[in-house]
Amino acid sequence: MHSRKKVAIAGATGYTGSELVRILHQHPGIELIAITSESHAGKKFSEIHPQFLGIVDHRLIKLDDLDINNTDLIFLALPHGVSMEYVKVLKGKNRNLKIIDLSGDFRLGSPELYRQWYKKDHIFPQAIPDAVFGLPELYREAIANATLVANPGCYPTSAILALAPLLGAELIDQGMLLIDAKSGVSGAGVKPGDTTHFANVHDNFKAYGLCFHRHTIEIEEQIGRFSEQSVKVQFTPHLLPVDRGILSTIYFRPRKGVEESDLVNALHIAYDASEFVHIVSVPPSIKNVRGSNFCHIYATIDRRTGNGILISVIDNLVKGASGQAVQNMNLMLNFDEGTGLKQLPLKP
Repeated sequence: MHSRKKVAIAGATGYTGSELVRILHQHPGIELIAITSESHAGKKFSEIHPQFLGIVDHRLIKLDDLDINNTDLIFLALPHGVSMEYVKVLKGKNRNLKIIDLSGDFRLGSPELYRQWYKKDHIFPQAIPDAVFGLPELYREAIANATLVANPGCYPTSAILALAPLLGAELIDQGMLLIDAKSGVSGAGVKPGDTTHFANVHDNFKAYGLCFHRHTIEIEEQIGRFSEQSVKVQFTPHLLPVDRGILSTIYFRPRKGVEESDLVNALHIAYDASEFVHIVSVPPSIKNVRGSNFCHIYATIDRRTGNGILISVIDNLVKGASGQAVQNMNLMLNFDEGTGLKQLPLKP
C-alpha cells in the first residue's frame, strides 16, 4: 500500500485545474494539500467552481505561499509564458521537485522554436533538455524518471497517438499528411472572448488558426521522432459548438503495398498493452470517450482514392489535458498508471 503523496495544483480556477481536482479527489494515493490562485487567493475553491461545494472547499493560496519542501509534485495549470517563470523559481528552490506543466512552455525542443511559434523569448531554456514530453503510451519510462514533464496539447495528443505507430512502422508516405481536427469550446479555456461567446459558438462551426497554429510544430516534432526525419503536416483546427471533445480526421498516402490490415495491426502492436488507447472497428464519436481518459482510434484505406484515413477521438479536458497529467503523475510517483482514472465515458 502506497503512502499518500502530497500534491498541489497551481492555477486551479480554469477548466484544466478544476478537472484535475475532480480526478485527484478520487485518487486513493493522493492528498491534495494546496490549490493556488493569484487572483482569487483567500476564496474557497468551491466559490469559483460551485460543483465542488461541500466536497473540495480548500482555501485558495498564492503560489509563493506554497511549502514546496512539503510537496511531492505540483501541477502547473498556468498560461503559456507564465508557467516557465514559475518552473524557474520552483526549480531554483528545489531542483528535485516533480513538476507537470500543462502549458506549452516546455513542449518544444529548443528556445528558437519556442520564440518562432510563441512569439516570445523563453526565460528558462536550461530546463528544456530535461523536460520529457508527457505522452505515456510513447514515453512511459522517460516520464517515470523525470522531474519535469511537459503535458502535451489536446490536439497533438489525438494526432500523435494515431500517427506515431504508422510512421514508426514505415507505412505512411510523408508527402501528404493532412490533419482536420475539431474541438469543443472548453479547449479555448475558461476566460470568455469574442470567439467563444455563446452567440458565436452556438449553432455555428468555424476553422481557426490556419497555417500557423502552435500545435502544428508540436505534432511535427513528435511524429518526426518516429519517422526519424523532418515531417510537415497541414493542420487545421475547428471550433465545435459542444462543451468538450476532440475528433481528428487524418488523411495520408499509404506506402506502396500497404493494406488496411497493416495499419490496424501496427496500431494494435503499439497500444494493446496500453489501458487507455483502444483501436476500434467503426468510426468513433466524441461521446464515445466523453468524461474519460480514453482515446479511440480508427484506421481505414479508401480503395477508390487510395488515401489512408485515421480518426482519433479524445476528451480534450481529460486525455487531452488533466487526465493525461494524472497518468503522468502516476508514473512519476510510482503508482499504477491507471489509478484514479477509471471513469467510464459519459453518454448521452
